Amino acid sequence: MSEERKPAEEYVVIRHRPGYRLRRSAILLVFTIVAAVAGYVTGLSQGGFRFSSVEASNEVLEEELETLRDNYTEARQKVINLERGRAIDEQALDQARTSIVALETRIASLKSDLTFYKNIMAPSETSKGLQVDSFTLGSDRQPRAYDFKFVLTQVGNNKSYIAGLVAVNVIGLRDEEREVIALRDLSEEIEDLGVKFRFRYFQDVEGTLVLPEDFEPLEIQVVAQAEGQKSSQAERTFDWDDLTEN
Repeated sequence: MSEERKPAEEYVVIRHRPGYRLRRSAILLVFTIVAAVAGYVTGLSQGGFRFSSVEASNEVLEEELETLRDNYTEARQKVINLERGRAIDEQALDQARTSIVALETRIASLKSDLTFYKNIMAPSETSKGLQVDSFTLGSDRQPRAYDFKFVLTQVGNNKSYIAGLVAVNVIGLRDEEREVIALRDLSEEIEDLGVKFRFRYFQDVEGTLVLPEDFEPLEIQVVAQAEGQKSSQAERTFDWDDLTEN
């Protein structure tokens, strides 16, 4: 039997190229890096678009916020101006009221003076000669002290002077007993029991009186006595409560 022939062994000849694998690995690495960079750039471009949109929106919001701040500042300034204007208006109104009150008081005083002089110059038939015109009291800073003023007038026939004495007494109660105290004993300005007067039209007497602690005043009595050719007497009593109620 013939011996079976074995196929001849084949040999592959590979060209030896030193560093080939290394270069191939390097090329693959470069491609990988390039692909990664390209992907990063693409993502960055897309992300950059979104960032630009957010940035634009942020700028719009900042502009709106700045506008709101400006509007708030303007509105606040308007409020401040309105408050200042109101304060000025209130101050002007208070000043106007004060001026009106002062003018009304002045007018009332002038009317009173006018009536006073009319009564002196053109009296009625029943009120001529020496008159006790008025008596006023005002509170003083001292306890139980009062500023007083009384006025004597010569009504009608006032071409010549009239002279005499006027006595003022405070009538009241002390320990439930009626008592009369002369003004001289209550006021340092009055030295005599009778106060001298001499005038053509009118004369006023002023001062301060201080009441005793245990004395309750009820009335003030004024008695004026003219001497000489115009001898006459005028008397008038004033209620204490009426004088001090204001």
